[in-house]
Amino acid sequence: MKFLIAGLGNIGPEYELTRHNIGFLTLDRMADNLKATFATSRLADKAEVKHKGKQIHLIKPNTYMNLSGKAIAYWLQDLKIPRENLLVVVDDIALPFGVLRMRTQGSSAGHNGLTNIEESLGDRNYTRLRMGIGNNFSKGKQVDFVLGNFGPDELTALPAYMDKGIDAILAFCTIGAERAMNQHNTRNSEE
Repeated sequence: MKFLIAGLGNIGPEYELTRHNIGFLTLDRMADNLKATFATSRLADKAEVKHKGKQIHLIKPNTYMNLSGKAIAYWLQDLKIPRENLLVVVDDIALPFGVLRMRTQGSSAGHNGLTNIEESLGDRNYTRLRMGIGNNFSKGKQVDFVLGNFGPDELTALPAYMDKGIDAILAFCTIGAERAMNQHNTRNSEE
């Protein structure tokens, strides 16, 4: 059984440790943990891992965030992966840093990467793992915050947070979206 995990972010060293790149960062860590290496391929950097009999294709679109859907649509078709086996890992300012939310469908909530995926796939029916980055910015400073680097405390907590995300990704691939959501979505009492 094959899965496509797409981490969203922007290419280039100036974006590497920005909050908007948490999808890229999480997939980089997952590949490292599972001894895989990303190689540049069509529309994305791609790696392949195996876990509990599942073939998991990791992609980091190199189309920039706002055109992520083009790479995702291409790789779904090229690898003949059914839509229900797609998971998109994305940053979310509506959630506090450290909070995970997996959903099998939903709106883009103004996230340009998700908006483009909806346009490319033709609907909102795909699973996404939203990784909270918080909203500690003043009015009019959202872009600066999202494209800004993680703060010192966030950087310290980031590896453990990404590991929580990786656990949720692997659960999605092995036990399915519904059970993964039950196990890994952060409960309100923990926020």
